[in-house]
Amino acid sequence: MWKRHLLHTKRGIFEIFTKGIGEPLCVTHHYSQFNETGDYFAESFTSTHQVFLINLKDAGHSAKATMESELSMHETIEDLEAIKEALQLSSWHFTGHSTGGMLGLLYAISYPNSLQSLVIVGAAASDYTKIPDCIYHPDHPQFQYMQDLIEELKFPHLTQEDRRKLSIERTKLSLHQPDRYETYFSKPIYKTMAVSRMNAFAKEYPQFDVRDDLSLIKTKTLIICGNHDIQCPMKYSIEMHKGIRGSLFIPFEHSNHYPFLEESHRFSSIIQTFYTVLQHESSRY
Repeated sequence: MWKRHLLHTKRGIFEIFTKGIGEPLCVTHHYSQFNETGDYFAESFTSTHQVFLINLKDAGHSAKATMESELSMHETIEDLEAIKEALQLSSWHFTGHSTGGMLGLLYAISYPNSLQSLVIVGAAASDYTKIPDCIYHPDHPQFQYMQDLIEELKFPHLTQEDRRKLSIERTKLSLHQPDRYETYFSKPIYKTMAVSRMNAFAKEYPQFDVRDDLSLIKTKTLIICGNHDIQCPMKYSIEMHKGIRGSLFIPFEHSNHYPFLEESHRFSSIIQTFYTVLQHESSRY
Protein backbone atom coordinates (compact mmCIF):
# COMPACT_ATOMS: atom_id res chain seq x y z
CA MET A 1 0.00 0.00 0.00
CA TRP A 2 1.03 3.57 -0.65
CA LYS A 3 1.15 6.19 2.12
CA ARG A 4 -1.49 8.90 1.81
CA HIS A 5 -0.75 12.57 2.54
CA LEU A 6 -2.72 15.80 2.26
CA LEU A 7 -0.30 18.52 1.22
CA HIS A 8 -1.10 22.22 1.74
CA THR A 9 0.21 24.41 -1.09
CA LYS A 10 -0.31 28.00 -2.20
CA ARG A 11 -2.71 26.63 -4.82
CA GLY A 12 -4.80 24.46 -2.51
CA ILE A 13 -4.65 21.06 -0.83
CA PHE A 14 -3.49 18.06 -2.85
CA GLU A 15 -3.82 14.36 -2.08
CA ILE A 16 -0.49 12.61 -2.59
CA PHE A 17 0.56 8.98 -2.26
CA THR A 18 4.19 8.01 -1.66
CA LYS A 19 6.20 4.82 -1.99
CA GLY A 20 9.84 3.87 -2.55
CA ILE A 21 13.24 5.17 -1.48
CA GLY A 22 15.60 7.40 -3.43
CA GLU A 23 15.52 10.70 -5.24
CA PRO A 24 12.04 12.27 -5.53
CA LEU A 25 10.03 11.44 -8.65
CA CYS A 26 6.63 12.82 -9.63
CA VAL A 27 3.98 10.71 -11.38
CA THR A 28 0.54 11.90 -12.37
CA HIS A 29 -2.05 11.59 -15.12
CA HIS A 30 -4.35 14.30 -16.39
CA TYR A 31 -7.63 12.64 -15.41
CA SER A 32 -6.86 9.50 -13.37
CA GLN A 33 -7.99 9.33 -9.75
CA PHE A 34 -5.56 7.43 -7.51
CA ASN A 35 -5.83 5.87 -4.04
CA GLU A 36 -3.72 3.88 -1.56
CA THR A 37 -3.54 0.89 -3.92
CA GLY A 38 -1.27 2.94 -6.16
CA ASP A 39 -0.84 2.70 -9.91
CA TYR A 40 0.77 0.12 -12.21
CA PHE A 41 2.88 2.69 -14.05
CA ALA A 42 4.03 4.47 -10.89
CA GLU A 43 4.90 1.12 -9.31
CA SER A 44 7.55 0.65 -12.02
CA PHE A 45 9.63 3.44 -10.47
CA THR A 46 9.44 2.64 -6.74
CA SER A 47 12.58 0.48 -6.89
CA THR A 48 14.70 3.46 -8.00
CA HIS A 49 12.99 6.52 -6.46
CA GLN A 50 10.72 7.91 -3.80
CA VAL A 51 7.62 8.27 -5.94
CA PHE A 52 5.02 10.98 -5.40
CA LEU A 53 1.75 9.89 -7.05
CA ILE A 54 -0.46 12.95 -7.30
CA ASN A 55 -4.20 13.44 -7.49
CA LEU A 56 -4.69 16.67 -9.40
CA LYS A 57 -7.50 19.15 -8.73
CA ASP A 58 -10.96 17.56 -8.79
CA ALA A 59 -9.41 14.09 -8.37
CA GLY A 60 -9.76 12.14 -5.13
CA HIS A 61 -9.52 14.38 -2.07
CA SER A 62 -7.49 17.12 -3.75
CA ALA A 63 -8.83 20.67 -3.95
CA LYS A 64 -11.94 21.23 -6.03
CA ALA A 65 -11.74 23.57 -8.99
CA THR A 66 -13.98 26.61 -8.81
CA MET A 67 -13.92 27.01 -12.60
CA GLU A 68 -13.05 24.69 -15.47
CA SER A 69 -10.03 26.76 -16.50
CA GLU A 70 -8.27 25.51 -13.34
CA LEU A 71 -8.21 22.05 -14.93
CA SER A 72 -6.27 23.15 -18.00
CA MET A 73 -2.87 21.67 -18.73
CA HIS A 74 -1.07 24.97 -18.09
CA GLU A 75 -2.82 25.45 -14.74
CA THR A 76 -1.99 21.85 -13.86
CA ILE A 77 1.71 22.57 -14.40
CA GLU A 78 1.44 25.50 -11.98
CA ASP A 79 -0.17 23.13 -9.46
CA LEU A 80 2.67 20.61 -9.86
CA GLU A 81 5.27 23.32 -9.34
CA ALA A 82 3.44 24.50 -6.21
CA ILE A 83 3.44 20.91 -4.92
CA LYS A 84 7.18 20.63 -5.55
CA GLU A 85 7.75 23.87 -3.62
CA ALA A 86 5.52 22.75 -0.73
CA LEU A 87 7.57 19.56 -0.50
CA GLN A 88 10.63 21.84 -0.22
CA LEU A 89 12.28 20.27 -3.25
CA SER A 90 14.54 22.28 -5.53
CA SER A 91 13.95 19.74 -8.31
CA TRP A 92 12.61 16.25 -8.92
CA HIS A 93 12.30 13.65 -11.65
CA PHE A 94 9.10 13.37 -13.67
CA THR A 95 7.62 10.45 -15.52
CA GLY A 96 4.30 10.26 -17.31
CA HIS A 97 2.27 7.75 -19.26
CA SER A 98 -0.18 8.90 -21.95
CA THR A 99 -1.67 12.27 -20.85
CA GLY A 100 0.83 12.23 -17.98
CA GLY A 101 3.57 12.31 -20.61
CA MET A 102 1.95 15.32 -22.28
CA LEU A 103 2.01 17.10 -18.92
CA GLY A 104 5.68 16.14 -18.57
CA LEU A 105 6.55 17.85 -21.85
CA LEU A 106 4.76 21.01 -20.83
CA TYR A 107 6.40 20.92 -17.39
CA ALA A 108 9.89 20.58 -18.88
CA ILE A 109 9.20 23.49 -21.24
CA SER A 110 7.68 25.73 -18.55
CA TYR A 111 10.10 24.96 -15.69
CA PRO A 112 13.36 23.62 -17.17
CA ASN A 113 15.21 23.83 -13.84
CA SER A 114 12.57 21.87 -11.92
CA LEU A 115 13.12 18.50 -13.57
CA GLN A 116 16.22 16.34 -13.21
CA SER A 117 14.93 13.88 -15.82
CA LEU A 118 11.87 13.16 -17.91
CA VAL A 119 10.48 9.76 -18.91
CA ILE A 120 7.60 9.77 -21.39
CA VAL A 121 5.70 6.61 -22.28
CA GLY A 122 3.03 6.41 -24.99
CA ALA A 123 2.41 10.14 -25.33
CA ALA A 124 2.46 12.97 -27.89
CA ALA A 125 3.44 16.62 -28.32
CA SER A 126 0.24 17.48 -30.22
CA ASP A 127 -3.26 16.21 -30.94
CA TYR A 128 -2.67 12.46 -31.31
CA THR A 129 -6.12 11.70 -32.77
CA LYS A 130 -5.47 13.04 -36.27
CA ILE A 131 -4.44 9.78 -37.92
CA PRO A 132 -6.63 6.67 -38.44
CA ASP A 133 -4.08 4.53 -36.57
CA CYS A 134 -5.37 6.14 -33.38
CA ILE A 135 -8.45 4.58 -31.82
CA TYR A 136 -9.79 8.08 -31.10
CA HIS A 137 -9.90 8.89 -34.84
CA PRO A 138 -13.41 8.41 -36.32
CA ASP A 139 -12.04 6.20 -39.09
CA HIS A 140 -10.54 3.67 -36.68
CA PRO A 141 -12.66 0.47 -36.72
CA GLN A 142 -12.99 0.44 -32.92
CA PHE A 143 -13.58 4.18 -32.51
CA GLN A 144 -17.27 3.99 -31.62
CA TYR A 145 -16.82 1.11 -29.21
CA MET A 146 -14.14 3.05 -27.34
CA GLN A 147 -16.34 6.15 -27.21
CA ASP A 148 -19.28 4.15 -25.88
CA LEU A 149 -17.13 2.65 -23.12
CA ILE A 150 -15.78 6.06 -22.09
CA GLU A 151 -19.26 7.55 -21.88
CA GLU A 152 -20.58 4.62 -19.87
CA LEU A 153 -17.68 4.96 -17.42
CA LYS A 154 -18.78 8.54 -16.72
CA PHE A 155 -22.13 7.38 -15.31
CA PRO A 156 -22.07 8.32 -11.59
CA HIS A 157 -24.28 5.47 -10.35
CA LEU A 158 -22.46 2.49 -11.84
CA THR A 159 -21.94 -0.40 -9.47
CA GLN A 160 -18.32 -1.19 -8.69
CA GLU A 161 -18.60 -4.45 -10.62
CA ASP A 162 -20.10 -2.79 -13.71
CA ARG A 163 -17.38 -0.13 -13.62
CA ARG A 164 -14.73 -2.81 -13.35
CA LYS A 165 -16.08 -4.72 -16.36
CA LEU A 166 -16.25 -1.59 -18.50
CA SER A 167 -12.72 -0.60 -17.50
CA ILE A 168 -11.40 -4.02 -18.41
CA GLU A 169 -13.00 -3.88 -21.86
CA ARG A 170 -11.61 -0.39 -22.44
CA THR A 171 -8.11 -1.44 -21.38
CA LYS A 172 -8.13 -4.58 -23.53
CA LEU A 173 -8.50 -2.40 -26.61
CA SER A 174 -5.04 -1.02 -25.85
CA LEU A 175 -3.23 -4.32 -25.33
CA HIS A 176 -1.30 -6.12 -28.05
CA GLN A 177 -2.46 -9.40 -26.52
CA PRO A 178 -5.85 -8.69 -24.90
CA ASP A 179 -6.19 -12.27 -23.71
CA ARG A 180 -3.30 -11.64 -21.31
CA TYR A 181 -5.19 -8.93 -19.42
CA GLU A 182 -5.46 -10.99 -16.23
CA THR A 183 -1.71 -11.62 -16.28
CA TYR A 184 -0.81 -7.97 -16.74
CA PHE A 185 -3.34 -6.58 -14.27
CA SER A 186 -3.03 -9.17 -11.51
CA LYS A 187 -2.27 -6.87 -8.56
CA PRO A 188 -4.92 -5.34 -6.27
CA ILE A 189 -4.49 -1.89 -7.83
CA TYR A 190 -7.62 0.12 -8.56
CA LYS A 191 -8.10 3.62 -9.91
CA THR A 192 -10.98 5.55 -11.41
CA MET A 193 -11.58 8.48 -13.73
CA ALA A 194 -12.04 12.09 -12.60
CA VAL A 195 -14.92 12.93 -14.95
CA SER A 196 -14.61 16.73 -14.75
CA ARG A 197 -10.92 16.50 -15.66
CA MET A 198 -11.65 14.09 -18.51
CA ASN A 199 -14.28 16.46 -19.89
CA ALA A 200 -11.93 19.45 -19.63
CA PHE A 201 -9.16 17.50 -21.36
CA ALA A 202 -11.51 16.47 -24.18
CA LYS A 203 -12.09 20.16 -24.93
CA GLU A 204 -8.42 21.13 -24.67
CA TYR A 205 -6.37 18.46 -26.41
CA PRO A 206 -7.35 19.42 -30.00
CA GLN A 207 -5.46 22.70 -29.41
CA PHE A 208 -2.53 21.10 -27.57
CA ASP A 209 0.65 21.54 -29.62
CA VAL A 210 4.11 22.01 -28.10
CA ARG A 211 6.08 20.68 -31.09
CA ASP A 212 7.73 24.04 -31.75
CA ASP A 213 8.84 24.23 -28.11
CA LEU A 214 10.42 20.78 -27.85
CA SER A 215 13.83 22.25 -28.66
CA LEU A 216 13.59 24.23 -25.40
CA ILE A 217 13.68 21.01 -23.34
CA LYS A 218 17.16 20.57 -21.84
CA THR A 219 16.12 17.86 -19.36
CA LYS A 220 17.59 14.40 -19.97
CA THR A 221 14.66 12.65 -21.66
CA LEU A 222 13.75 9.02 -22.32
CA ILE A 223 10.87 8.30 -24.70
CA ILE A 224 9.25 4.85 -24.85
CA CYS A 225 6.41 3.66 -27.06
CA GLY A 226 4.85 0.36 -28.03
CA ASN A 227 4.97 -0.46 -31.74
CA HIS A 228 1.25 -1.22 -31.67
CA ASP A 229 0.10 1.76 -29.57
CA ILE A 230 -3.41 2.66 -30.74
CA GLN A 231 -3.89 5.57 -28.33
CA CYS A 232 -0.74 7.56 -29.08
CA PRO A 233 0.73 5.88 -32.19
CA MET A 234 4.49 5.50 -32.64
CA LYS A 235 4.62 8.43 -35.08
CA TYR A 236 4.20 10.86 -32.20
CA SER A 237 7.03 9.41 -30.11
CA ILE A 238 9.39 9.61 -33.08
CA GLU A 239 8.29 13.22 -33.52
CA MET A 240 9.10 13.99 -29.87
CA HIS A 241 12.46 12.26 -30.14
CA LYS A 242 13.42 14.35 -33.17
CA GLY A 243 12.32 17.55 -31.43
CA ILE A 244 14.08 17.01 -28.07
CA ARG A 245 17.82 17.29 -28.57
CA GLY A 246 19.77 14.44 -26.97
CA SER A 247 16.66 12.44 -26.09
CA LEU A 248 16.65 8.65 -26.09
CA PHE A 249 13.91 6.77 -27.92
CA ILE A 250 13.23 3.07 -27.39
CA PRO A 251 10.40 1.27 -29.19
CA PHE A 252 8.81 -1.86 -27.70
CA GLU A 253 8.15 -4.41 -30.42
CA HIS A 254 5.50 -6.46 -28.62
CA SER A 255 3.53 -3.74 -26.84
CA ASN A 256 0.51 -1.56 -27.40
CA HIS A 257 -0.17 1.27 -24.91
CA TYR A 258 1.20 -0.48 -21.80
CA PRO A 259 4.86 -1.46 -22.42
CA PHE A 260 5.58 -1.31 -18.67
CA LEU A 261 3.22 -4.29 -18.29
CA GLU A 262 3.33 -5.96 -21.70
CA GLU A 263 7.14 -6.14 -21.66
CA SER A 264 7.71 -5.45 -17.98
CA HIS A 265 11.15 -7.04 -17.60
CA ARG A 266 12.60 -5.12 -20.55
CA PHE A 267 10.94 -1.93 -19.34
CA SER A 268 12.43 -2.30 -15.84
CA SER A 269 15.87 -3.01 -17.25
CA ILE A 270 15.81 0.06 -19.49
CA ILE A 271 14.57 2.30 -16.68
CA GLN A 272 17.26 1.02 -14.31
CA THR A 273 19.97 1.65 -16.92
CA PHE A 274 18.66 5.12 -17.74
CA TYR A 275 18.74 6.26 -14.11
CA THR A 276 22.10 4.57 -13.40
CA VAL A 277 23.72 6.41 -16.31
CA LEU A 278 22.01 9.64 -15.26
CA GLN A 279 23.31 9.32 -11.71
CA HIS A 280 26.81 8.54 -12.98
CA GLU A 281 26.80 11.60 -15.23
CA SER A 282 25.54 13.81 -12.40
CA SER A 283 28.28 12.63 -10.05
CA ARG A 284 30.94 13.82 -12.49
CA TYR A 285 29.93 17.45 -12.08
